[in-house]
Amino acid sequence: MIFRQCSAGGVVYGDHSSTQETFIDTTMTQNLRMNTPQAGIIHEFLLAVSLCHTVVTEPNPDQPNKPIYLAASPDEAALVKAAASLDYTFLKREPNHISVRVRSRADNRGGEPKYDVLNYELLEVLEFTSERKRMSVLVRTPEGRILLMCKGADSVICDRLAPHQPYLDRTIAQLDEFAGHGFRTLCIATTEIAPEFYTEWKKQFVIAATSMDRRKEKIAEACNVIERNLQLIGATAIEDRLQEGVPECIAQLRKADIKVWVLTGDKMETAVNIGHSCNLLTKGMTLFTLNETSLDRVREMLYKFRGELHDASAPCGLIVDGRALHYALSVDLRKDFFDLATQCKAVICCRASPIQKADVVSLVRVTNPRDITLAIGDGANDVAMIQTAHIGVGISGKEGLQAVCASDYAIGQFRFLQRLLLVHGAWSYERISKLILYCYHKNICLYVMQFYFAITSGFSGVTMFERWTIGLYNICFTAAPPFIIGIFDRSCSADSRMRYPILYGVSQRGELFNYAVFWRWIFSSLIHAAVIFSLTYGIFFQGVLWSDGQMSGGFLFGAAAFTYVIVVVCLKAGLETSSWSVFTHVGIWGSIVSWFVFLPIYSKIWPHFLGFGEDFVGIADAMFSSWLFWFGLIFIPITTLLFDVLYKAVNNTGYTSVVDTVRRMESLGITDLDVFLDVVKPRPLLENVTLLGMMGRHAPTSATATPAGPPQQRGYAFSQDEGGAVSQARVVSLYGATDSVPNRERMQRLSVNSLQRVHPLQPPYH
Repeated sequence: MIFRQCSAGGVVYGDHSSTQETFIDTTMTQNLRMNTPQAGIIHEFLLAVSLCHTVVTEPNPDQPNKPIYLAASPDEAALVKAAASLDYTFLKREPNHISVRVRSRADNRGGEPKYDVLNYELLEVLEFTSERKRMSVLVRTPEGRILLMCKGADSVICDRLAPHQPYLDRTIAQLDEFAGHGFRTLCIATTEIAPEFYTEWKKQFVIAATSMDRRKEKIAEACNVIERNLQLIGATAIEDRLQEGVPECIAQLRKADIKVWVLTGDKMETAVNIGHSCNLLTKGMTLFTLNETSLDRVREMLYKFRGELHDASAPCGLIVDGRALHYALSVDLRKDFFDLATQCKAVICCRASPIQKADVVSLVRVTNPRDITLAIGDGANDVAMIQTAHIGVGISGKEGLQAVCASDYAIGQFRFLQRLLLVHGAWSYERISKLILYCYHKNICLYVMQFYFAITSGFSGVTMFERWTIGLYNICFTAAPPFIIGIFDRSCSADSRMRYPILYGVSQRGELFNYAVFWRWIFSSLIHAAVIFSLTYGIFFQGVLWSDGQMSGGFLFGAAAFTYVIVVVCLKAGLETSSWSVFTHVGIWGSIVSWFVFLPIYSKIWPHFLGFGEDFVGIADAMFSSWLFWFGLIFIPITTLLFDVLYKAVNNTGYTSVVDTVRRMESLGITDLDVFLDVVKPRPLLENVTLLGMMGRHAPTSATATPAGPPQQRGYAFSQDEGGAVSQARVVSLYGATDSVPNRERMQRLSVNSLQRVHPLQPPYH
């Protein structure tokens, strides 16, 4: 957040094209020093900026006159720091006082500057909420006057202005100019309160603040009473730069056919400017602007846009203002709004409150339940949206940790969302799908054989397998393959998935886990169990006569079948594994070896060490000495898995998918598609080549544009926690900055927001 420009008394200060990290304007400083006609309004403006906030300070031992600022909102921190750079330094906050260090206006000489420390009595803090869209402070000046200083959205400030505002028209025009540069704006206004009126109002406010019923509404009503007849003195413009990699991330997500909707509290001009800079809105895109202020007009525009959308040849984008969004989300128009929005390439909802953000996400979930929604945000205003979506992602930054605490996943920057979705999300889907299906497969192969055995044994109740071997089947002998599949398996490398976002379509379409795939695995498992049982039964049906004159028994038949099942299910895991690593080899071959190590030990342990296992005595020696067993160990797994191998070979050769094409490129060590097509003969399927070619193209360069339509409704940008266990007003009233050590422990107990911020776009829907 960088304080880039401001308007004081209808005059703009600052350079919108500056690349410096601090606000510096010599004209503003000279007007103050030289006591020009603008000096008075500049003084009031900077005093309001340095007093109207909830920032707290900590002592700076190195520079006592430059304290460390701790702000719940990075917007407020930027404002206070900008005022300090203009010699209006917020020094400290005490429970009932605020101190500001101001350079003397009479000091227009050279040499060492003179400063005055002004102490203002803090009477009340009227907190910011998403409904109020403003905050105010009541202070008593050193001269004994009572001032109300207010900052907030111009839409609410202008409604509370007194008549005859000399700077209103110029300031409104300048706000549009600020928004055109993509800056976030706030209006600053003040008014003097009569002591008698304040005394009466204070009684009403205390009653509202201590009310046990409808406290929030009563406080808002009390605030509306005193926030009247304001005098507009200026406006601020804060640059909120996009993080590194945001445009590239948005472009890659759209290539993956993920719909990106932006829900923001910024004004329309700011949001559109950011939409172009991040490649969400592209050159040549037709923009539909919905900023009507009545239900009938919103309905009329929705029908009009839907008609134009069918005739449009270029991609379309939808820009919705907060007031129009209120009507669009009503019961009568929800379906029409959703149909229009889903047909547009990009959707931006401006000046949206936290409740509206959550309503938009809920609209998608309810209207189209098959769609999966993801909401990403970084501040307290995004918590409702994050909690409403299927998947919530919080960004840990200067907005605090509210979004992170309410989310399912936490990332450090917005660009990491690309890797979270396209790489880890796709890998997780593949692994979980295979893991579930494989667990069904390996258990059906074993336990259905017991049913087949019951048929051949006349349902006598005789068990086919020894009880302890059955108990250790999932715990020991086949425990490793599911872990290997669920942790290490991946069809394509991370680099390939980042390079070719279209690979994400496999998980979007649910190709690896659906009813067809599930029942195909179940049918395959039943066939495997039947083949293993039939072949084993055929081998041992006539009985085996050993050299000692003994015949094979039921548990010998069961132990042989158990061995073949373990080998088959482990090889099946290897067949379904997309990438082999050291862990894969250890897990699959180690599982087979573990059974062959366990078998001779368990068959000889009774009665020397354990009091059970008498039914298994001598089984290992008898089985290992039979050539039929070793023949079956080779013949039965090959026969059982032969169809699986043929199916996989035909599918990968004759019906090559995009994933198969990329995997082949990886195996050849080729990353360029054109080089791959020159090397590989015959060429892959044409449709896959076309898709891969599309993936290699860059997104169009962003262009500056303004949406067509009626004059834009101006919005605001103000971020602050609300609805917490302890209010900001309570925090600042209890905070004492006169301590010699940082007061962090008290701040932590009061649940003050973490003081870092990153402000990305907020796409809730994919």
